[in-house]
Amino acid sequence: MQALVAVPLLIGVAWLLAERRRPFPGRVILGGLALQFSLGLLFLRAPIVREAFSLFSRAFVKVLDFSQEGALFLFGNLVHPQYRQTFGFIFVLQVLPTIVFFAALTAALYHLGLLQRIVVAFGWVMRRTLGTSGPESLCAASNVFLGQTEAPLLIRPFLPHVSRSELLAIMVAGMATLAGGVLAAYIGFLGKDDPALRQTFALHLMTASVMNAPAALVFAKLLSPEADPQQAQRPLTLPPLPRATNLLEALANGASDGLRLAANVAAMLLAFIASIALVNYLLGKLGHLLQLNEWIAATSQGLYKSLSLQWILGQVFRPLAWLIGVDWNETLA
Repeated sequence: MQALVAVPLLIGVAWLLAERRRPFPGRVILGGLALQFSLGLLFLRAPIVREAFSLFSRAFVKVLDFSQEGALFLFGNLVHPQYRQTFGFIFVLQVLPTIVFFAALTAALYHLGLLQRIVVAFGWVMRRTLGTSGPESLCAASNVFLGQTEAPLLIRPFLPHVSRSELLAIMVAGMATLAGGVLAAYIGFLGKDDPALRQTFALHLMTASVMNAPAALVFAKLLSPEADPQQAQRPLTLPPLPRATNLLEALANGASDGLRLAANVAAMLLAFIASIALVNYLLGKLGHLLQLNEWIAATSQGLYKSLSLQWILGQVFRPLAWLIGVDWNETLA
């Protein structure tokens, strides 16, 4: 029932916020919703597809375990599961190495030509169902497997010529999906050392990432409809990009790119968590002066002790969280 209300409501809000309300992208909306519904139905109801995707998620988690071998060599007992109770969970040592490994693995798969075939196939499906252009369909498809930085590189020759609508679609697709390295980091962070839990998170996150690709194009086209119909007629071709001379060079280049990404993730987490702590400190003092802290602690059943950024944003986005299927009692968390 929530979904029946949420889908038209969210589409309506996006349309009201659109920079142009004409032409209305009816084909993109219907095609995107149909593709998303079909993917969800296949993943949840088709036993063969569900088992295949479950097998793929188990393989993904198994590959994730291999990154721990490299981390063990570098950091020793600091990341050894046997000493987890002693040292605790060290994010920078136990999660970020997976980003480096998956970046190298992705580069190797691209060098071998395997990744391109998957990307082109998924991009072809989205273009046929949504009617989007070749470059934006390819980029949205590649965002499922590559990072937000790497995916646009697949269409680099087209970038100087993309329209404003296509540029927004490329950016939204990057924000809506989870790439291999970041996906691996989330699985490692959420699942810790529990294989069953890691497989569960892998299955759910991978399913969401695949389904979010067409949804991203739907909302991008709602916010910025394509003004020139000829843009959508551009071919679905993967332009030639510079490739490594051999597999080892591809692995090395991927590892270097992954190291930069991991360093950026660590730096951003440090800066933003510290900034949020500063804001929460000031808000907590304000809540004390206004005598709001006791009321917040009581109404949130102790989930929040004082006025904070998390509490404010939780209140603002509670209706949205409920609309997308979260139980109302859990929306504040």
